[in-house]
Amino acid sequence: MNSELAPVPAAWFQNGFHRFLDSYLKRHFHAIAVARDDAGARRTTGTAICGDMAVPMIVYCNHPSWWDPMIAHFINHRLLAPRQLYAPIDAIALEKYKVLSKLGFFGVDLNSSRGAADFLKTTGELLQRPATALWLTPEGRFADARDHDAALMPGLAHLCSKLDRGLVVPLALEYAFWDERLPVCLLRIGELFSLGESPSRTKSQWTIELAHRLRENQTKLAALAIARAAEPFDNLLHGKQGASGAYDWARRLKSWLSLKRFDAAHGDKFGGRSSE
Repeated sequence: MNSELAPVPAAWFQNGFHRFLDSYLKRHFHAIAVARDDAGARRTTGTAICGDMAVPMIVYCNHPSWWDPMIAHFINHRLLAPRQLYAPIDAIALEKYKVLSKLGFFGVDLNSSRGAADFLKTTGELLQRPATALWLTPEGRFADARDHDAALMPGLAHLCSKLDRGLVVPLALEYAFWDERLPVCLLRIGELFSLGESPSRTKSQWTIELAHRLRENQTKLAALAIARAAEPFDNLLHGKQGASGAYDWARRLKSWLSLKRFDAAHGDKFGGRSSE
């Protein structure tokens, strides 16, 4: 494989990026929270998700926002480490955000048959690297988290039909405004499954199965988002609270004059410390 397409990220650079990313996300999100599974089990134990490091992993998710690449890196670092994230990104977009090429992202041409061939070659060889997590957004475009009608692009199904081993993880993402000024990022990890379980499944069958698993997971996450309750989630990042600026200054002064402790939250659903 051409190592320039997907070089192994330098540990020092990526570690520095993760330190920056935590601080950056705290300024822009009130919380980043992962849903417990249907049995109520915690999702913050990485060993339960990662599996055997020698077995390749594919994480595929819906694509609701510009934030998705950074959220993917955050989730991979918190829940899938030491697996290294690799992810395709539109080659034109990568030209605008070249730093992403140092963090496991590689450019693909979405509008040509050559681009499709390069994608399959690169991803196929990446999945031979140990401790790899290949992240894909097969919708191929930004789409509302509740829009389940869009067909998935064929690359993921093609990969699954060709690989004889690997773990596949459907992941649902949604961004919602609840009680605070900043949004919450909610995610739900669907049931992991092994490619070895269905060695004779065709590409068409994979297309149907993958879409069903993703949309089912999105539907379950949507129900949790609509309920607006934090209890079914484990909070991975506790961000800013309150309205900030002059409004919070006035509230702080009022608390001080009444000898009460100032609390910036507006009925904070994700109170307390983040899961680490």
